Amino acid sequence: MLTLKQIRTQKDHVVDRLSVKGFQAAPVIARIEQSDDRRKSIQTELDDLLRRQNSLAKSIGALIARGEDAQSVKNEVGALKSRSRELEEELKSVTAELDGLVVQLPNLPAEVVPAGTGAEDNVVVRSGGEIPVLEQKLPHWELAARYGIIDFELGVKLTGAGFPVYRGKGAALQRALIAYFLERNTAAGYTEIQPPVLVNEASGFGTGQLPDKEGQMYHVTGDNLYLVPTAEVPLTNIYRDVILSEADFPVAITAYTPCFRREAGSYGKDVRGLNRLHQFDKVEIVRLEKPENSYAALDGMVAHVESIVKELGLPYRILRLCGGDMSFTSALTYDFEVWSAAQERWLEVSSVSNFESFQSNRLKLRYKDPEGKMQLAHTLNGSSLALPRIVAALLENNQTAEGIVVPEVLREYTKFDRI
Repeated sequence: MLTLKQIRTQKDHVVDRLSVKGFQAAPVIARIEQSDDRRKSIQTELDDLLRRQNSLAKSIGALIARGEDAQSVKNEVGALKSRSRELEEELKSVTAELDGLVVQLPNLPAEVVPAGTGAEDNVVVRSGGEIPVLEQKLPHWELAARYGIIDFELGVKLTGAGFPVYRGKGAALQRALIAYFLERNTAAGYTEIQPPVLVNEASGFGTGQLPDKEGQMYHVTGDNLYLVPTAEVPLTNIYRDVILSEADFPVAITAYTPCFRREAGSYGKDVRGLNRLHQFDKVEIVRLEKPENSYAALDGMVAHVESIVKELGLPYRILRLCGGDMSFTSALTYDFEVWSAAQERWLEVSSVSNFESFQSNRLKLRYKDPEGKMQLAHTLNGSSLALPRIVAALLENNQTAEGIVVPEVLREYTKFDRI
């Protein structure tokens, strides 16, 4: 979340930048200022009362020692205590109100973020690979049925729509991609983590999924836990309430988790097959950086993900998202899309984002600068990579009359070169 100091001292800048995301910040900021002024007023009165109370309490002993009547002073102290308790409750209430208002403000988009309202306003910054010319163009759901590698109907039987079952070489391909992605990430300096796939409410708040996306998360109500929508949540929350030293930077970690999202949504070809699922596999990379290094780190993450997509031989493009298509928490996001030969459209397979200090302020993730002052770290994350649409593109783009060709970089993991 934005800091209160940032909101109050840079109000015009905050309003201007959030307009790029299509968010009208002025009314919220006005309420924040009112609540903050009220909080300061209550805090000042409370501090004055506590000082008076302490002073009088000390005088009681002196009065008693001199044999004088201290009852009137005791009565005043009692009245002050009663009023202090009232003010403490008021302070608790107005602080909760203030916190609730501050978390309504999205992160500020970076200066390079283009204005726009949706995907059509995103900017293609780079592309690569060649779109294949195929003799046959079967969509991946038909290929999955033909070769018996993914069973969508069985998933419906076991759980419901959006929960496919992978069989035989389909399951082996999933396992191969996860191993390949993790090994490419660890070779690039990321430490592998195996986190829980259930997180508590504090973790969801820390990375900005709560209260923004609670409708998209699977909630285990009996224990008030949430199934992770991405490994970003447990990975980043490892450092919640942590104070780092300069020597700790950069922090670079990676993890595979199944991911769970309730937003599969509408009907039609755009959500058919692997295009949009409730449960899917993904490998994530997360970095913690000093502010002055975070955008160079973002460029490095984009280049790393790009190198993996290139090795898979997939036609791709990289987009800088416009303000209207960005997430609540992001300052700058690059999306990766790969070409789906049979569907003849681009499929998003990765988002790589810099959150600057937005998450770290929620997480209380800080470090000491050379002067010993506490500063907020910057957090970044990226999909490296999400499997479903990668698999869809691999199946469709590599289909032949003799079967589906497995990319060479995966063959040491799959132990077969064709499906």
